[in-house]
Amino acid sequence: MIGALTLLLVFQLIGEAIARGLDLPIPGPVIGMGLMFAALVMRGGPGGDLRSTATGILQHLSLLFIPAGTGVMLHFQRLADEWLPLTVALIASTLLSIGVSALLLHLLSRHTPHGEDRS
Repeated sequence: MIGALTLLLVFQLIGEAIARGLDLPIPGPVIGMGLMFAALVMRGGPGGDLRSTATGILQHLSLLFIPAGTGVMLHFQRLADEWLPLTVALIASTLLSIGVSALLLHLLSRHTPHGEDRS
């Protein structure tokens, strides 16, 4: 478990270093997650230790939203002032995500033979 947590934090640190070093507008943890995904694809998937650690973290994911909720409350006045553009952006991005997901599902389902077991 310690090794898997260390691996997660190392990729996050690498992503943060890249984001800050290259002055990118992408958060470091997102870059680290992409790098870890690429490493896992090349490796053939996560090991058992990483899989069980990630499952344990995901079971307590709701606890990670508490700091975000606190941050929202700290900027409540700004949210109240800019509610219209935020609402439009939220609705537009949700509709775009649904549309892209549906299109991707449609494209991927065309390439899968219908008689093949998908499980």
